[in-house]
Amino acid sequence: MSEKTILKLQLPTDPLWVKNVVESNIEELLTDHAFCEQKAASNAITLIVQNPELSDLVQEMAALVQEEMDHFKRVHDIILERGYILGRERKDDYVNELRKFLAPGGTREAQLIDRLLLSAMIEARSCERFKVMSENIDDELLSEFYHELMISEATHYTTFIRLAKKYANGIDVEKRWKEFLDYEAKVIQNYGKSETIHG
Repeated sequence: MSEKTILKLQLPTDPLWVKNVVESNIEELLTDHAFCEQKAASNAITLIVQNPELSDLVQEMAALVQEEMDHFKRVHDIILERGYILGRERKDDYVNELRKFLAPGGTREAQLIDRLLLSAMIEARSCERFKVMSENIDDELLSEFYHELMISEATHYTTFIRLAKKYANGIDVEKRWKEFLDYEAKVIQNYGKSETIHG
């Protein structure tokens, strides 16, 4: 899978991030990953709460919540199997920086489209990170696990893009997505240095 053609991310993650950072602290990475899945489920719940009249969105987000929490449990199972304990929730500076790009004010529809595109952006980068880990980590179980989740995250990414286009009445989703990609390319330059999924 090519991130350039499918995810359209402008800056790839250096594989040395896995060798030099991730492999030295798998416990920290797994804790961060577990909470990334929990936050993804919480985001989907928020979308349901804010848009109960959009039945298709509610149905898709309900399914997403179940899948993300299943991923959370699977990560937690790996944590326990390795004799670790789930740590405290980590702050996700990458996501917090992306949130700054959400357009202030605007119509309810514009806010929804931005929220869907933000979600797509996070899923796209998570997918790319999982791909890099699956191809470079010296741990067969985790390599297979992250390959499987890479495919799942790619599906989530396309779901959010599709929903944004579906509910964008008069909003140029392609133009706004390109703006998100340009902004993310600047943000991600400061990451790839810590043992967190987006760090």
